[in-house]
Amino acid sequence: MDKETRTELEAAAFRTLVGHLRERTDVQNIDLMNLAGFCRNCLSKWYRAAAEEKGLEMTYDKAREIVYGMPYKEWQAKYQKEASPEAKAAFAEAQKKAED
Repeated sequence: MDKETRTELEAAAFRTLVGHLRERTDVQNIDLMNLAGFCRNCLSKWYRAAAEEKGLEMTYDKAREIVYGMPYKEWQAKYQKEASPEAKAAFAEAQKKAED
């Protein structure tokens, strides 16, 4: 497979993932972090880093808007729920392990 085709396939997979996450507003970021080790915010940070590697200026807020499909504050107001004590504990434990 040539590099251009690989890049096109990876881009298509990324767009599909972002589209899926936009549709699955019921899935909270903390749940993604606890189960997969990344969330929408991680994708936003990776997107911003990739843009900056190419010499493009991009704010974290702009990258979030690209991933969330709307400004982050709007997404929070519409879809973010308070995390359960269990989810918060699992997240804290994972963060603790990552620091060790």
